[in-house]
Amino acid sequence: MLSLDLENIAASSGAACAKGEPEPSFVLTAMGLPPDRSIGSLRLTLGRSNDEADVARVLEVLPGIVERLRASG
Repeated sequence: MLSLDLENIAASSGAACAKGEPEPSFVLTAMGLPPDRSIGSLRLTLGRSNDEADVARVLEVLPGIVERLRASG
C-alpha cells in the first residue's frame, strides 16, 4: 500500500465495507480463497475521472512493486 501511495496510486486492502480490521475479506473467503491469500488482497477502484492512462500507470508500476515484495518476503 505504501509503495503504491508513493507512486500517487490510491488503493486499499480488504473489502470496501471493512472497518479497518485486519481480517481476511469475507467476500474473497466466500469465493473459496484461503484466508492467508485473501488477507493480502489489493482493491483498486475506478471512477468517472479515471481514464486509460490511469490504468496504464497502475499496470506500469504494480508489477515492480509485487516483484520487490516477493523478493523481500
